[in-house]
Amino acid sequence: MRAVRIRIDLAYDGTDFRGWAVQPGLRTVQGELSAALATALRVPGVALVCAGRTDTGVHARGQVVHADVAPEDVAAAAGRSTEPPLDALLRRVNGVLSLDVRVRSLVEAPEGFDARFSALWRRYAYRVADSPRAVDPLLRTQVLSWSRTLDLDALNEASATLVGRRDFASFCKQREGATTIRTLQHLTWARESSGIAVATVRADAFCHSMVRSLVGCLLAIGDGRRPVSWAADILRAGVRDPEVIVARPHGLTLEEVAYPADDELAARAGQTRAKRVSADEDSDG
Repeated sequence: MRAVRIRIDLAYDGTDFRGWAVQPGLRTVQGELSAALATALRVPGVALVCAGRTDTGVHARGQVVHADVAPEDVAAAAGRSTEPPLDALLRRVNGVLSLDVRVRSLVEAPEGFDARFSALWRRYAYRVADSPRAVDPLLRTQVLSWSRTLDLDALNEASATLVGRRDFASFCKQREGATTIRTLQHLTWARESSGIAVATVRADAFCHSMVRSLVGCLLAIGDGRRPVSWAADILRAGVRDPEVIVARPHGLTLEEVAYPADDELAARAGQTRAKRVSADEDSDG
């Protein structure tokens, strides 16, 4: 019987994970989820594809994953349950998983869906507490504490110079054979009622460390150590500058992944595959 593709919407606290991707002997999100699905389905293993591979310590509220599973295994896993088989599978998987990772939705994917290649964009948020009032010890694993007050006007002015289709080699960890050209669709800063400053970053895809490098550069501008023009200067240089710090991972969360209408999924996946030259695409950390 032909396998069925399932879409899994996932959230996790990245604090105790060594990132998304499986690494021998280390606890990873992919490893945990694959093992939980294998246990629930009573199969040796389940291969997973995600929309964006988060790095060690990075969180996700809107991660999207797909897996191809045998319908008979899904039916068998449901047992005597009166629930729809995929609802029963979701419940069983969450019963196996640790509490720092939750499957929020598990459904049959539309024809042509690919969690990675069908995506239109990924949206991340980076959160910074830059005043004593904004520092909440209960959020210490999700928000970066910053000792200097940030000027959001300066941050937004500098951020605007980075938006568009550009070569972000200055903000990426270079991988052999991988392009660093990305379309940065949105990069703005706003302050929540709690006082936390939040950078919202959206792009068609990200290369490794890109969001955290952008944030690290911008923090130096926001706290007055660098002029607003510095971000554009770094971008134009086309090479990594040791003066640009990579912001710590725990302030970063993958918030959302967007996809086209169902009848456009396959075409989008084909277009994306044609542009991608390396498996190192669509990741951040």
